[in-house]
Amino acid sequence: MPHSRPMPAIGVDCHELRINDQNSIWRIIYKIDEEAIVILAVFKKKTQQTPKQVIDICIHRLKDYENV
Repeated sequence: MPHSRPMPAIGVDCHELRINDQNSIWRIIYKIDEEAIVILAVFKKKTQQTPKQVIDICIHRLKDYENV
C-alpha cells in the first residue's frame, strides 16, 4: 500500500505519496485543495531525502497555482 506524509516545508496541506514498484521508488508531491488535488511533482526517488531542487520547484509551482 502506498504511504503519504505531510510536507510542511512546501506548504499547508502538501503531502508526499510514496509508491514502490518492482524496479523503482516513486514520489508524488501534491496539495489537497478545496477544488482540486494539485500535483506539484512526480519523480523517481534516488536518495534518502527529497532533493532541495524538487522542493524549490514545488514551492514555485504552488505559488503559481495560488496566484491564478
